[in-house]
Amino acid sequence: MNNQVEETYGGQVIVKSFNREDDMVKEFEVQNKAFYDSAWKAQFVSGIIMPLMTFMNNIGYVFVAIIGGIQVSNGSVTLGDIQAFLQYMQQFSQPISQLANLANTIQSTIASAERVFEVLDEADMQDTKSGVAVVTDNPPKLALDHVQFGYTDDLLMTDFNLNVNQGEMVAIVGPTGAGKTTIINLLERFYDIKGGSIRMDGVDTRDMKREDLRKHFAMVLQETWLFTGTIWDNLKYGNEDATDDEIMAASQAAHVDNFVRQLPKGYNTVLNEEASNISQGQRQLLTIARAFVANPEILILDEATSSVDTRTEVHIQHAMERLLKDRTSFVVAHRLSTIRDADNIIVMNHGGIVETGTHDALMAKNGFYADLYNSQFSGNVKI
Repeated sequence: MNNQVEETYGGQVIVKSFNREDDMVKEFEVQNKAFYDSAWKAQFVSGIIMPLMTFMNNIGYVFVAIIGGIQVSNGSVTLGDIQAFLQYMQQFSQPISQLANLANTIQSTIASAERVFEVLDEADMQDTKSGVAVVTDNPPKLALDHVQFGYTDDLLMTDFNLNVNQGEMVAIVGPTGAGKTTIINLLERFYDIKGGSIRMDGVDTRDMKREDLRKHFAMVLQETWLFTGTIWDNLKYGNEDATDDEIMAASQAAHVDNFVRQLPKGYNTVLNEEASNISQGQRQLLTIARAFVANPEILILDEATSSVDTRTEVHIQHAMERLLKDRTSFVVAHRLSTIRDADNIIVMNHGGIVETGTHDALMAKNGFYADLYNSQFSGNVKI
């Protein structure tokens, strides 16, 4: 029932926009009725356990007293022995009665513990050495060599190869489900590959600790995440050692400074739990500025400009040209106009690379990339 309430409350705008309030109320009443039926039965059983145990204990007490009285009158045992036995019986039955009184609480604890231990018992990702030799002869910044990967036993990528040199801007494009975000997940080792190798500066990433590997990266996702706190603290999240000047420079470059200074408390404005006191586009700009403050070797932008308007997007592109200088970057984009200046464009489909090259070279081929690019302007999509 709590899940149903939370889901409905979190999506109340969608519920109202589709006029589903009455339907959701009916669903809640069904859940509430089911909870009511289970709850009163559980409380009833829990409520009769304690009196039942007390009744049984009293029967035993009376039974011992009667039998003991008969034996005392016959001279078989002394009165003191019967008194001691009655006290021992009372002491033995008291904790059992108390335990019975907690039966309902114990059942709830067991049910909750099952869910908690299900998470705690989940196996950790194992660090296994790759066994791949280190490349020392002028290796590229990143190299994906015959990478194989699948979320299940079925492989999505069977032979993925890519070399990225220092300072290059690599754009990854392709239709939905082509494997663009999967490449990003593999680079940061959110998943380990099934075959081949991914090297950074000639070293297989599986031979590096995940924490050490991710120090080289900063990521801006399509889905923004900001914690409850001031805007300044959110900007400083990626690099606690950043100076005030560095934070301000990143804020101005990402066009965050413009709207922050219009807020009553400026950079001291406290964002609420879902950062809903600023717009979606402003949240996206903050995440971009936060990545720049981190000053990473490799910057990953996964549809990072999807929530900003066209004019702001142009400003961000100009800022990126300055901030991405001499820095390796991966840009996942659906709006192909944003990656025309990329040093290398990787065109993916069905988990593999189908084309690669610069924008002009790919357009000249008049292949898959050209079809994707032209479809965004002509409205004609080849199926």
